[in-house]
Amino acid sequence: MNQILVTEKIYVTPELKRKKKLYKINFFLSVFLICCLFSYYIYAEFDKNKSEEVSQEILASLDLGGNFEIEDNTTARVENNVLIVTLDENQSNNEEIDITKLAKDIETYIQSVEKNKNKGEAIHQEVYKTASGAEYVTDAVLKIPSLDINYPVLKTAEEHIDEVLKISLVKYWGNNANEEGNYVVVGHNYKNKKMFGKLPDIEMGAIVELTDLTGRTIKYKVYDTYIVDPSDTSCTSQKTGGKKEITLITCRTYGTQRQVVKAREVNN
Repeated sequence: MNQILVTEKIYVTPELKRKKKLYKINFFLSVFLICCLFSYYIYAEFDKNKSEEVSQEILASLDLGGNFEIEDNTTARVENNVLIVTLDENQSNNEEIDITKLAKDIETYIQSVEKNKNKGEAIHQEVYKTASGAEYVTDAVLKIPSLDINYPVLKTAEEHIDEVLKISLVKYWGNNANEEGNYVVVGHNYKNKKMFGKLPDIEMGAIVELTDLTGRTIKYKVYDTYIVDPSDTSCTSQKTGGKKEITLITCRTYGTQRQVVKAREVNN
């Protein structure tokens, strides 16, 4: 039986060559763009972590009369300008306490506090600079225990706020910390939960602690939280009826909205 072999010839036309060339170009461009985006992501994360280190170094350098450790079983803290020493409840009753050493440690601590804080006066504000030369100082320390947020609040010129926000929280508006009025603090909402990344999760009644440069810590209780458009700045109003308030602001939905948290001084 005769077999008929049919061969199919492919004719390479100029149009086919052009399409093949475009396909290769598009492929290499796509690979190049993916590499660029991945590199940018790595750099951005590195930059965030580096800025986080700067803010934590500033926080560690402050001595505002907070908690400190004397021994493993002893804790001392300052509350309302009173030094309180608490011993570990699990310590054996038969275990003797070295009173002399304890007194010496407390004296050393008091001397270190007095060195930075004289009769309630603010400690010296060291001037820092960013890589581009923008100057900023530390204005306070803000802590939200329920969200594990603890950052220095920095202060800078208005035109440098965006740059300094990469380092830590920034004072946006208001009087000095812990004074009558509305102390407004802004911070980035990072996906890695740094800065104000956890702020949208805050609950009503949560406590916000603000320590000013005299070492005084005032607690504020959250009484409202809501979302506004970026153009809405009514939350920065200083009309507080003579009360001390804090307003915390961060971005929501990729910067198209703002999360606002309002807190008022806790009256003992």
